[in-house]
Amino acid sequence: MSSLELTQVQHSLRVGLGRVLVVEDEDLIRDTVSLALAEEGFDILIADNSLTALELLGGHGSQASSTDVSLVILDLMLPGMNGLDLCRLLRHRGLDVPILILSAKGTETDRVVGLEVGADDYLAKPFGMRELIARCRALLRRSRGRAVGLPEDPVLRFGDIALNPKECRVFLRGQEVNFSPKEFRILELFIGQPRRVWSRDQIIDRVWGHDFMGDNKTVDVHIRWIREKLEDDPSNPQYLRTVRGFGYRLG
Repeated sequence: MSSLELTQVQHSLRVGLGRVLVVEDEDLIRDTVSLALAEEGFDILIADNSLTALELLGGHGSQASSTDVSLVILDLMLPGMNGLDLCRLLRHRGLDVPILILSAKGTETDRVVGLEVGADDYLAKPFGMRELIARCRALLRRSRGRAVGLPEDPVLRFGDIALNPKECRVFLRGQEVNFSPKEFRILELFIGQPRRVWSRDQIIDRVWGHDFMGDNKTVDVHIRWIREKLEDDPSNPQYLRTVRGFGYRLG
């Protein structure tokens, strides 16, 4: 497959696994990953730089589109705009497609940074192809599992917060606050059982699914983002409180 053009590997989808965008500038890694996923039944798009990836995800406008892509596999060391900046930009534009980072940098700090900018999972190089495929399947299962319709629940309230499960909307003092899907599901979990203490692992099981294979520190990152949207002083939260040694609770 050429690294200089937008190439789509057409493959019969044996089980409707979805379309994966592989963003990687190293030809061998990109082609190996693409062929392995195609053999599993995925439909593949490839890009060797961030600008090409942006074109495939909807262009350079203010909004990115996830209509055609089910999962993004993203290398960090890309020419031009690096993978971290691309991930941050896609999340800023509202793209909620799962993003799996591939990187030669595998320290805890590197993983935390990747999750903080919006990645759903992080896999260090070198990696096993079976593990990569398993992680892709897990990310897609969790993503699709959230598409199941919610029952007609009444609006949930806690203090100045109102959460509408049916419309997936959050209001603070009557003003709507934009939440990502995972932020919404975390807040819904808390507001459904206020004052209950939730551990990181319990939140992971409820929001990401029991087959999540990433770092559970992603919970801390999402809690911080929620606090920045709801708290007058995020460093001294009044809603989402830390219970040291146990986890988090609402109120």
